[in-house]
Amino acid sequence: MAFSCLNSSKSQKQAFEKSVSLSFGAERTALYLPLLFNKKVALVANHTSTIKGVHLVDTLPQMGVDLAVVFSPEHGFLGNKGAGEKVSNTNEVHTQLPIISLYGKNYKPKKSDIEKIDVFIFDLQDVGVRFYTYISTLYYVMQACAEQNKPLIVLDRPNPNRHIVDGPMLDFRFRSFMGIVPVPVLYGMTIGELAKMINGEDWLGDKLQCDLTVIPLKNYSKESNYTLKNPSPNLPNATAIALYPSLCFFEPTSVSIGRGTPYPFQVIGYPNEAFGKFAFTPVPMPNAAPNPKWKGKTCYGINLQDIERNEIQNLDLSYLLSTYQKIKDIKVKFFTDRKMFHLLAGSDQMLKMIENGKSEEEIRQTWQSDLRKFNSKRIQYLLYPDFKKRD
Repeated sequence: MAFSCLNSSKSQKQAFEKSVSLSFGAERTALYLPLLFNKKVALVANHTSTIKGVHLVDTLPQMGVDLAVVFSPEHGFLGNKGAGEKVSNTNEVHTQLPIISLYGKNYKPKKSDIEKIDVFIFDLQDVGVRFYTYISTLYYVMQACAEQNKPLIVLDRPNPNRHIVDGPMLDFRFRSFMGIVPVPVLYGMTIGELAKMINGEDWLGDKLQCDLTVIPLKNYSKESNYTLKNPSPNLPNATAIALYPSLCFFEPTSVSIGRGTPYPFQVIGYPNEAFGKFAFTPVPMPNAAPNPKWKGKTCYGINLQDIERNEIQNLDLSYLLSTYQKIKDIKVKFFTDRKMFHLLAGSDQMLKMIENGKSEEEIRQTWQSDLRKFNSKRIQYLLYPDFKKRD
């Protein structure tokens, strides 16, 4: 059961785009500035945390806000660190504000870091995928705020994959920073809506409740058209972001998905000409891919760069299953890190079914009941008109 909203005509979309103007939560300053005056403010941010191209570390102090510290997620404050690369504490270049990494020694703000803070602001561009770690950062920030009685303001941003609810649910036996809350791989919510769900479903533990305010998007709906600022080095465009949930499952395998090329998460390849006509050669790329899989070797496979975002309606396992069979036929090891695959899937069931030769439909059936239960909860926390289930 995959839910989709992208079924309207091009002319309908164009008419809608002319009639309304989408505003991000950060842009709606009149709604949250009164909550910040005469208070010491902490900001959870990266390169996406802007108002019309100007970063919040510049705009907030200009508006009279006492911004005391910045916390940064995976990929760092500038968004230029590679996947999984630990990030150190630093200072913002222009303002010299301290920047404390939440992807280094600690995932959660320490008590000593926030004891003099009055209020937190959270503003990160998410992609709506459980194993994209910005939502794990959200979780730990909410938990720290709840424990230390600090209010949290989430400035909402669009979810580019909001039109899909699909994939296996997280089994808590496989909980990690790649999957911290019990949602499917694609959960169909903005980060503000998810924050409400984390509170509402008591997922913070120990009966904790975060004092949460969500500043919603204005004029946001299933038809909204917007240009997304690249959230991390290997998601450079809308196609990569749309394919990311499906292609990320190749990470713990012997197959490349284009890291070390200009088109990460848009190609699939292996160094064997039998895998396809499209060829690419991964090379080291500073920040994005310092040591890519199959560095310097020509990989052959398929090119997915021409796929449009609205063509992707679910979590697509067909690429994974067909490539697994090709690798199996040439008697090469496919899964190179079984533990990581389990953490991405959120359970050990998917890998077992793949190795047992199950079809995509048989695998998809295993998560349908969980999706129905999740979606009945999800709708309680939505801030915007929901998409309609695809026929």
